[in-house]
Amino acid sequence: MYSMKRIVLLMICALCAMYAVCQERTAQNKPYIDLRKLHFGILIGLHMQDIEFENVGPQTFVDGDGITQNQTILCDADTWNPGFSVGVLAELRLNNNFSARFTPTMHFGAKHLVFRNISVLDAHGNPTEKTQDLKNTYISLPIGIKFAAPRFNNHRPYLIGNINPMINLTGKDHDIIQLKRFDTMVEIGMGCDFYLPFFKLIPELKFCYSLSDALDKKHSNSIEDPTMRAYANSVRSGRSKMFVLTFYFE
Repeated sequence: MYSMKRIVLLMICALCAMYAVCQERTAQNKPYIDLRKLHFGILIGLHMQDIEFENVGPQTFVDGDGITQNQTILCDADTWNPGFSVGVLAELRLNNNFSARFTPTMHFGAKHLVFRNISVLDAHGNPTEKTQDLKNTYISLPIGIKFAAPRFNNHRPYLIGNINPMINLTGKDHDIIQLKRFDTMVEIGMGCDFYLPFFKLIPELKFCYSLSDALDKKHSNSIEDPTMRAYANSVRSGRSKMFVLTFYFE
C-alpha cells in the first residue's frame, strides 16, 4: 500500500513539474488528433489487487463428529498481488475539455488469502493458518468521463471518473472463499497524453473500489467438510480494490 501511495505522489509531482518546466512553445506533433469526433486505441497495463473483508468473529458450528465447537477465524488478504491487463479504447469527443470513454479490459490476477484460527493454536502457541490463492480473470466494461486540461506543446494532463461493471470468469467449487460472478466498481484516476511524432502515448494511474459486496455467501453451502465450512463462513462481506497502471496507444 505504501509503494502505491508513492506512485500516486510521484505522478502528481511529475504532472506539476511538467507545466513548471515547459515554459516555451515547441512544435506540436499531430496537432489535429484531438479534433476527431471518435477515436480508438489499445491498452496494456499492470495492476495490484486486494480485497477488504469484514470478519464474523466468534462462531459456533457442529464438526464431523457431531461436536459443537466455538471458534474465531480471521481472514485477510495479506498483500497486494500483481496482475496483467489488456484491452481496447473508444473515446468520444464532447467538447474541448470533456470526452466520454469506453475501455473494455481483461484483468488477469489473483488475491492471496490467509485464514488464522485463533481458537486452535499450533505447537508454538500461534494461531493455525490456512491459505488460498483466489485467482481472478475479470472482464471489465468501464464507462466514464475524461476531463483534460488545455494542450501545451506535446503534453495534456487529465482526470477520469468511471463506473465499471465487471464479470468474474473464474471460480472453483473447492475454494474456501468464492467471489460473485458480477461486481461493480467506481474508478478515479489521472493521466497525461503524450503526443509523439507517429502516435499518442497515454500513461494513466487509477484506483478502483467495489461498490457492493463481492462475496458469494451461498458458496459455503456447497462445502461438505463442516470444518472448512467454518472457514468459509468466517467472512461476512468483501469489497475488491485495485490500482491499475495503464498505457494507451492511439
